[in-house]
Formats: sequence, structure tokens, C-alpha cells
Amino acid sequence: MRCTLGVDIGTSSSKGVLVDADGAIVATATRSHDVSRPRTGWVEMDGDVWWDEFVDLARELLAAVPDAEVAGVGVSGMGPCILLADEDDRPVRPAILYGVDTRSTAQIERMTRELGESEITRIGGSTLTSQAGGPKLVWVADEEPDVWQRARRVYMPASWLARRLTGAYVLDHQSASQVSPLYDIEREAWHDEWWQRYASSIEQPPLLWAGDVAGAVSADAAQATGILEGTPVIAGTIDAWTEAVSVGAHEIGDLMLMYGTTMFLVATGEETLRTPSMWTTAGAFAGTRNLAGGLSTSGALTAWLTDLTGADYPQLLAEATTSGAGARGLLVLPYFAGERTPIQDPDARGVIAGLTLAHTRGDLYRAALEATALGVRHNVETMRAAGADIRRIVAVGGGTQGRLWLQIVSDVTGLVQEVPATTIGASYGAAFFAAVATADGEAPSIAAWNPVTETIRPDDSLRELYDELFDRYTRLYRETADVVHELAADQRGASA
Repeated sequence: MRCTLGVDIGTSSSKGVLVDADGAIVATATRSHDVSRPRTGWVEMDGDVWWDEFVDLARELLAAVPDAEVAGVGVSGMGPCILLADEDDRPVRPAILYGVDTRSTAQIERMTRELGESEITRIGGSTLTSQAGGPKLVWVADEEPDVWQRARRVYMPASWLARRLTGAYVLDHQSASQVSPLYDIEREAWHDEWWQRYASSIEQPPLLWAGDVAGAVSADAAQATGILEGTPVIAGTIDAWTEAVSVGAHEIGDLMLMYGTTMFLVATGEETLRTPSMWTTAGAFAGTRNLAGGLSTSGALTAWLTDLTGADYPQLLAEATTSGAGARGLLVLPYFAGERTPIQDPDARGVIAGLTLAHTRGDLYRAALEATALGVRHNVETMRAAGADIRRIVAVGGGTQGRLWLQIVSDVTGLVQEVPATTIGASYGAAFFAAVATADGEAPSIAAWNPVTETIRPDDSLRELYDELFDRYTRLYRETADVVHELAADQRGASA
């Protein structure tokens, strides 16, 4: 059976799929893992875990389908992450993760002062935030000079897997565009002047597009994984963009909503839109640009509540449904790990307003779901104000399995969401990339692989309630920010 294999390295787990030539999933496998949070604002992971889990997933998938003939391998992963390795490709420290890691505030301020905010935006497309990879590199140089002295290459999860599988040292354009400000978005190339200024000792990875073939499985990798030597491997990209591909939400005018540990939004267009509140990036495909945003917590917040209450998800969903729209007067700011877009505030913190002794865990769970929906609305309105032409919205990710969360997001935002048949996420998109890259004849289409099977429409009777709640949501952040920032400073001091 001709198949493609896709693996995605996520924040809380790694997932793998084997997909046949018609897009049907014939086997799945998952490995759960934890990130490390050694200090407040630090989020790290051992890069060797990415490869170890890939090997485990590949072997489990191949054992599940003995007659599978793997035509190509797709890779994907969370990002932008910064994994530094020495000249022998040994990681010199744990990988620093994407915008949930907020340690590089001082480097962001310094680089912005040295280069100028307008010039950074002109070259890289976005202002520097905790999402940007460049300041994370500079943080290592500043704070861990012995580590920096040994570092020679930079990887993200997808490019690390490609390296271990094929020996190729590459990075895709989309990921590179998030190593701000070291990538020139209009030239689609590294910005050599700033690379030499801030990362001269690091070898620049050659750039490919996400679906390009990075190389072929080496003899050593074949022995480790069970995948045949010589099998093509794509370059891959960051998980949110791979998820967009997995549901066909990568055409001009599309917006992808990714329901996961964090919430991610990717709007695709032809024009380079610049706004300080969002991230401007290269697209997964040549000739496209993205305006992207992300909540630092979404599924992570609901998981926190399940751990706190000892209840399981079905219980809490049932109780949240009974609570009803507005959560009986509760309002939550979901900034439990700081916030990325559109407020770009690493020192934001969670706020629960309106609590009384009469409130239940179901009310809290409902308010948490509504908080993530309010965060989505804040991002969408900011994107549209920046000029994004959003014509079609597609939902993807593990959170789409619960109809209540989807319905709340549509009710709060007023958006119609399309839900495709397969919402397993980036591993499926990686397998699709591999199928296109290795097609024998006409390449498959994602519309045929993964058609839309459900449409979620907003309940117009709730529009007034949620308009008022959104106004309170934005005011609550503004009016509590000073106190919350003082508490965040105290937390950093306690952690140190």
C-alpha cells in the first residue's frame, strides 16, 4: 500500500500518521511529553526528545501497517523555536520555545533601540515580540556566552528532524521569516547585515519552501526508524502553517483557527500587511504572505481547570453547557502565560472577575471557553483593521472535537466556521506535503483528501450579550494591567 508518513512535534505531544494515496488515515500514534519551565517566563524542551519520539512513532506506525510502502516523509513542529547545536550537531542547550517563552524582553528592547522599530518592520515585516527568534538567539549570546561559543547551527523541530533523517541543514522560508529581524520578507532571503551583527558565528541554513524535498533518508536514519533508505523527506514548517494546509485553509482570503494547547490564527493573502499587534510572515508557499496571531493559552487553560477541579472533560463540558452564555456573570482574561497577540504583553496574567460563592466549576469552565473566544475575536478584529481580507474560516486541531467550544467561538465572534472531515492537525498536513512532493503523476488535492463536513453558524440571539462582554473584556485588561504587571514582577523575583 502506497502511503506517506507525517509527524508533528507539538507543545504537549508528538503525533504521527500514515495516510494512503486517497488521504485516508490508516494508522496513528502519539507520544505525550512535557515542556520544562525552569523559571517564570521560560519554556524549554530537550531537542533530543524530538528525534527520539519521531523514531518511536515511525516504528509504531510501520508495525501497525506491515504492507505500507512509504513514498515520502513529512515533518512539522511547533515554532518558532530556537535549538542551537554544535559543529557535531549535538544540542548545546534545551530549545527555547516560541512566544510562550518571554525571557528575551531586554534583548527585544535593545535590538529595537539599535535598529529602529520602523526599519525592523520594513525588513522583517513585524515588530519584535516574544514570538521573534532573533532576540532568543541574542539572549543566549548575552546570558550564556560559554554555550553561545559552542553553537554553530540553529534548528526548529521540523528542520531538526530533516537533519537527523537526511543530513541536510535547511530551514523553510516560513520558519525563517519568524527569526525576526534576521530575514528580509520582501527579498525572501536572510538579511546578511543583521545576521552578521547578531549571529555571525551561526551557519546560515539554506532556505527551501515547506513542501520542497530536503533530502533522502540516510542509511543510519533508516536503521533507526525502519523507513527505507532513500525515501524523500520534505523540509516541513511550523505546525500552525502545516495545520492550515491540512484543512485547505491556505488560499488567498482564508483564515485558519487552530484549537490546541494554544490558539493560533493564520490569515493568507498576497500583500505584506504590517501591524505592530500581529505577526507578518512569509507563507507556506511561494508568493503568499500571512498575518498571524496566537493566544498563549487555550487548551492549556482548560487542562489547568480539569487538573484543579479533578473533573474530566465530559463532566465539565456538560456543566459548562448548563451554565449558559455569559457564565452567570463571570469574565476571564485568559492570559495565564502572558499573552501574545494582539496585546503583545508577556507580563499579562490571568484574571477571573465576578466570582461569588454561588459560582460552580461549570461556570468557571464556561467562562474559560468564552475567554479564548473573546481572544479570537480580538485577533480577528485587529487583523481586519490591518487590511486582512478574510473570506473563509476553517477550524482545525484537537479542540474541534468538542462542539460546545466551536459554537462559543462562532457565537462570540459572529463567524461561520467550516470543519473538515479530518482535524487531526499538522501531522496530516505534513503527510499531504509529502504526497504532493512525491506524486507519481497528478498531485493530490486537499479538497479531495479532506472535504468540509460541518458548518458552525453563530446564534444571532446572543450577539448583543457577547458584544457587551467583549467591551468588558478589553476594558478589564486595560483597567487591571498596572496591578497585574506588578504581580508579574513579583513572580519573576520569587522565581529567581
